[in-house]
Amino acid sequence: MTWMITGGCGFVGANLADAMLAAGEDVVILDNLSRAGSRDNLFWLQSRHGHDWRFEPIDIRDDKEVSRCVRDIRPAVVAHLAGQVAMTTSLANPRLDFEVNALGTFQLLDAVRIHSPDSIVLYSSTNKVYGSLENLRYHEKPTRYEAADYPDGFDETLPLDGSSPYGCSKLCAEQYCRDFSRAFGVRTVVFRHSSMYGGRQFATFDQGWIGWFCGKAVEAERGAEDAFSISGNGKQVRDVLHADDLVRVYRMASDRIATTAGKIYNIGGGMANSLSLIELFDRLERRVGRTLRYRCGPWRAADQKAFVADGGRALADFGWRPLVDASTGLERMLEWSREMQPQ
Repeated sequence: MTWMITGGCGFVGANLADAMLAAGEDVVILDNLSRAGSRDNLFWLQSRHGHDWRFEPIDIRDDKEVSRCVRDIRPAVVAHLAGQVAMTTSLANPRLDFEVNALGTFQLLDAVRIHSPDSIVLYSSTNKVYGSLENLRYHEKPTRYEAADYPDGFDETLPLDGSSPYGCSKLCAEQYCRDFSRAFGVRTVVFRHSSMYGGRQFATFDQGWIGWFCGKAVEAERGAEDAFSISGNGKQVRDVLHADDLVRVYRMASDRIATTAGKIYNIGGGMANSLSLIELFDRLERRVGRTLRYRCGPWRAADQKAFVADGGRALADFGWRPLVDASTGLERMLEWSREMQPQ
C-alpha cells in the first residue's frame, strides 16, 4: 500500500513516514523543505531507510506538480500534513497562510477527485478552528485555567470560530475536505489536533511549545541563566500528545475508513495529559535540577486560555486513545533536546 505524505519531512510527517516504512509500506513524500529541520529529517529518513522510498521536492501550492504526483502515484492514502502552522506567521503574512493551507488543500483534493478518487485523504487540522474560546467560563487556579463547563474537555460539537488568519485558513481547508466527501465521495478524515511533541521536532518560539521549552530547560541544565519570554501569564492549558500516539491516529483511522470517512475528530492527549506552562516548567525544573527563569509578555492574539480534547469519538469509531503519558513523553523530549544541543 502506498502512502503519499505531504509535508513528510516535517515533525509529524517524518515520524509517520518512518513508521510506515518500518511497517513495509511504500512511501512518497512531498515537501518543499522550507521549514527549519526539514532537511535534517530528510537525511534522517534516508539514513534509516536508504532510498527505498520516493521524495518529491514540491511546494503544496504548485497545482501542476501536485496533480502530476497524484495522477502518477494513485496512492492508497494521502496524509496531508503540509501547511503553514504558526499563528504569528498567519498574522504577518495572511496571504501566504491562505495559499498554503486553504488553496493548497483544495488543489490536492481536486487532484484526488480527478486522478485518484479511491484514495483516502487524512487531513491535519487544528483546535484553532474553535477560535479563542474567550466567551466561555473559566476557573483560574493557582497554576492553570479550567473551562468550567467542560470538565472532560472539548468534543467536536464545540461551535466553530476561525477568528485568526490561521484558524480561518485551516477551517476553510477542513470544510473543503468535508464537502469533497459529501459531494464527490472522496474519503476524507479530518483531525483537529491539540499540542503535539516528540522526536524530530525542531521547535521554535512560534510553534512547538513543548519542544521549545524543553530546549530552554536543557540550556538551564548546562548553566544558562538568561530569562526567556512567554506569552501571557503561564496558566494557559493544552493537552499534549506524543508523536508515537499521533502516528497511531493516522494508521488506525485509515484502517477503519468505512467508519471514519467524512468525519472530524478532536485529537489530543486528553485531560490526563494536560499541562499549563507553569506546570510544565515545574516538571522540567525537577528533571534538570535547575530553576527556569522567565518573564511574562503580552498574550498572543486569539490565544486560548484552555484547550483539552475530548477524544471520545476517536475511541468509539476506531479504538484510538493516547498511550504515552506526559511524564514518559517529556523525558523522551528532553533526551531529544539534549541530542539537538550537543555540549
